[in-house]
This record gives sequence, structure tokens and C-alpha cells, in this order.
Amino acid sequence: MPNKATVKKAKHELRAGKSPTTAAGEFVHEEIDHVRRGKHGVRSTKQAIAIGLSKARRAGVPLKPPRQGRTSAQTRRAAARDYATGQGRRRPRAPSPQRSRANLRRLERYGSQPVSREALSKQAKRAARSKATK
Repeated sequence: MPNKATVKKAKHELRAGKSPTTAAGEFVHEEIDHVRRGKHGVRSTKQAIAIGLSKARRAGVPLKPPRQGRTSAQTRRAAARDYATGQGRRRPRAPSPQRSRANLRRLERYGSQPVSREALSKQAKRAARSKATK
């Protein structure tokens, strides 16, 4: 569940005419903060970003799912489901308590190294490089 302040900031950015990815960045920042504070860990930097984007979609940020060929079909389906939920076209349904608990316990086993300054910098450079070649 995202903080009220994060949702408010994202909505403000959207009203100001900023792009949905900019608004979604607020949720990614929040997720990075959660990992750094030890709320849970992540396996990789990409996972932290993915969790943030998912929360943004569910909170109503009009961030379209990735196009075919960019990610796996499973990721695309999950993103489409989150997007539909955030846009009010699908009722939000919480996973079962057992699944929620299992996912949180799994995340708690991982560390916070993937959201260090170095790791985030490396990820940003890698993303920029792959974007430049396409």
C-alpha cells in the first residue's frame, strides 16, 4: 500500500502535465526507501523498480503495460491487470493471506544491496545503453 504523500505527489505531477513515467517514479522512490529502511529486501534492482511500477499502476497512474517483446508474457499480463485495476476497469482483489505472507517472507530474506547508490547507478547506465542501441 503506497503512502498517501506518494499518491498525492504523483497526482500533482500528472495534473502539472508531467508524463506517467515521472509520476510512477515517485512510487519507485518509495519502494527503494522501503528496502533501504529494511521493510523488506529485493533480489535485484529491477525487482525494486517493478514493484514500484506495479504500485503506481494500481494507484491510478496511467502507465501502459510494456509492449510485446520487451518483457515476458507473464509480466505483461500482470502489468495489464494492475493497469486495469488502477483505471477502475477491474475490482482490486487482494491475494490470499497465505500468499501475501509468503511473498513478504520471501522478500524479507533478500538484502538491500540492490538499491545501493552503486547498484542503481549501474542499472540506470545499463538501461540508457540498451535504449540507445534500439
